Amino acid sequence: MLLNLGGPDSLASVKPFLLNLFSDRMIMKLGPAPLQRPIAWAISTARAGKARKAYALIGGKSPLNEFTASQARAIGEVLKTDGDFRVSYGMRYWRPYISEAVRQMDGAGIRRAIALSLYPHYSIATTGSSLHELGLQMEKYHMSWESIEYWCDHPLYIAALADTIKKGADSFGGADVFILFSAHGLPVKIARNDPYVEHINRTIAAVTQKAGIKSGRFALSYQSRTGPVKWLAPYTDEMLREIGQKGEKKVLVVPVSFVSDHIETLYEIDILYKGLASGLGIDLRRTPALNSHPLLIAAFRDMVLKKKKELGW
Repeated sequence: MLLNLGGPDSLASVKPFLLNLFSDRMIMKLGPAPLQRPIAWAISTARAGKARKAYALIGGKSPLNEFTASQARAIGEVLKTDGDFRVSYGMRYWRPYISEAVRQMDGAGIRRAIALSLYPHYSIATTGSSLHELGLQMEKYHMSWESIEYWCDHPLYIAALADTIKKGADSFGGADVFILFSAHGLPVKIARNDPYVEHINRTIAAVTQKAGIKSGRFALSYQSRTGPVKWLAPYTDEMLREIGQKGEKKVLVVPVSFVSDHIETLYEIDILYKGLASGLGIDLRRTPALNSHPLLIAAFRDMVLKKKKELGW
């Protein structure tokens, strides 16, 4: 069972999606617990208009559901000769919800499950929240389950990233390219107690070695901050300005913490950051998220089979 964030499937669902997101106290605590939902309603109401405009620019919805469905189909195909597997997926904040996926599994007579988080790097706000919800749902149906919580330096995942970086760098026609790894930000308050930053750094260390990226020719920044709290820095927009001041003209952005293209890549990087870079005289290009890259699917197969063997299932 694949676990992911989810995203609105229409412009009308943007506000309820945001309400679900901000209602999760594992992401952010909005006052005392009884006030979480009312405050989340106020925030989602205030931000829905701007978010709808962003989604309108990328097709009127999040493509995350389609990409996750494609990943599930691809994993099912490569597991066909390895045993009796059925692959499903559940989203944390929009349909198909984790609860819906578990109910369907129960209806199909499934009693054992391996949950595979589609976040390569563990955070309580992403994988942690999804696994917490999954645990509550599994308990209702008395299912046995185990999880694969992170895979930040799995060799096949690293090879997939290195492949997209090479192709992205080649698109510049042999010019010297600066690589900017852009990860999803976290509030510093959460990051202090999380392995998230360590996992991001492990990925970058592995992929720069694999891809032969020299020291000084890459940097890490964080995107998608929101609200008044302090977030992980440096921010991607500020890093682009710094890179521009240093005279870099060719920049390849690698969305390192995203395995599927969605609003953070298609809108934030491709529209906002690309526009910013253009104004700074920078030719900014982006590697695609891995989506259903064959090496990523092979990594998933490898992890599932190892977990199955470890469990003796």
